[in-house]
Amino acid sequence: MDLRTLCDLQGISGREEPVRRAVYAACVEKLGQERVYLDRMGNVIAEKDGQTPSAPHTMVCAHMDEVGLMVISATEDGLLRVRAIGSMDPRVLVSKRVRVGYEEKEKEKKALNGVIGALAIHQQSLQDRKTVLPIDQLYVDIGAKDKEEAVALAPAGTPVTFATSFAGFGEGLYLAKALDDRVGVYNLLRLLDAECRGRTSFVFTCQEEVGCRGAAGAAFRLQPDAGLVLEGTSANDRGDVPAAEQVCRVGEGVAISFIDNSSLAHPRMFAGMLSLAKEKGIAHQVKQSVSGGNEGGTLQRTGMGVKTCVLSVPCRYIHSPNAVCAAGDVEAQRELAKAFLEQGIDGIE
Repeated sequence: MDLRTLCDLQGISGREEPVRRAVYAACVEKLGQERVYLDRMGNVIAEKDGQTPSAPHTMVCAHMDEVGLMVISATEDGLLRVRAIGSMDPRVLVSKRVRVGYEEKEKEKKALNGVIGALAIHQQSLQDRKTVLPIDQLYVDIGAKDKEEAVALAPAGTPVTFATSFAGFGEGLYLAKALDDRVGVYNLLRLLDAECRGRTSFVFTCQEEVGCRGAAGAAFRLQPDAGLVLEGTSANDRGDVPAAEQVCRVGEGVAISFIDNSSLAHPRMFAGMLSLAKEKGIAHQVKQSVSGGNEGGTLQRTGMGVKTCVLSVPCRYIHSPNAVCAAGDVEAQRELAKAFLEQGIDGIE
């Protein structure tokens, strides 16, 4: 399955069904149905035996969900009120096209076209123009003539995703919604072919953007010795941002994280990743800023503790309708994760 297909799929947190179906089918095709299962939370877990039965057990994960919106009500004139699912900057939302509801080809059901609207600038006061409208003052217009039609078409709980289609541009760059974390899902699927040193659980998690809920259940069930998280992370490498304040840089390789707002990488695992990247000639960088959070913190705190490290693809304009990453960084993430799984944590420490 290619990255374009994965990014164009719809799947906000808690409503990952289209992504889950595609991922489950891909895992079954690769490993066989007896090696793949769904847990209670909706994670897809694929198991693979290692070359060395006594080697440590590794859980490697990437999250299927994306940020988006959810319908909560409708106005009398047929506009949809929404709330955010995951963290988003309201400044990136106004006038963006969205899809309301999910495409279901087998049921011949199509998503509705919509646009995120706000009070027209001609009707805004001078003070209005100086402030950013919060999401509870925005709406989604689907062309409904009144509340009754809007509720019939998009009742409360209907998922809303950005309508951006995957595209390439510049020199080896990708533009798409949901690069966080379909880049990780894409690489995790490709890692199913890896010759793993120890038993490996490939976990495609749900609900990361609303608190890493899927990873918590999966890690508790699996109790791994080591955890590797494949993520997309904020780059913050454009504009007038001083170099020292940039998180990481698009096009300079996979970002190896030693600290973020939820986890600390295991020191020997972090050092081992750096050494492995240098040894294999894999483009890499160290994530410079203590920012964001991810499933690394969840894995680290599971059971008696898990040795954990996070490998991220730098993404500009993350959590927006139009994120940007470099093809080379996606490949670097896969190459380093593959090298780690082949050697195992006991092989790099």
